Amino acid sequence: QVQLVESGGGLVQAGGSLRLSCAASGRTWSMTAMGWFRQAPGKEREFVVHISWSADSIYYAGSVKGRFTISRDNAKNTAYLQMNNLTPEDTAVYYCAARARSYYSGSYSRNADYDYWGQGTQVTVSS
Repeated sequence: QVQLVESGGGLVQAGGSLRLSCAASGRTWSMTAMGWFRQAPGKEREFVVHISWSADSIYYAGSVKGRFTISRDNAKNTAYLQMNNLTPEDTAVYYCAARARSYYSGSYSRNADYDYWGQGTQVTVSS
C-alpha cells in the first residue's frame, strides 16, 4: 500500500500562487508515476498533470499548461505542484494520485490510471 498526504491548499486571490505538496509513504518503491487531479463543486474529478517516477515524462492538461508546474523529490518521496496566475476557475479540491503499475509514455489522464489517492486539499481562488 501507498499512503498519500496532500498539503499546501488555502485561500488566495486571483493572480496569486500556491504550492501543493504530496508526501508518499509505504511501498513507495512501487510507484511509477504521480499525478494531480482536481474536483470543483458539482463537477467530475479532472486531470491536472502527471509526472513519471524518473521525471522524464510530464503531461499537463491544457487548462493549466503554462501556469502550473509539477516536480518531485524522490529522496523525500514527495511531489509538488506550483500553481501560478490562479483564477477562480481553479477553485477545487486537489487530489494527489500514484500509479503502481507499469508506466509507458502517455497522458495517464484517467482516474483509473492510478492506484492510490490522497484525501485532497482545498484550493479556493477569490476574484
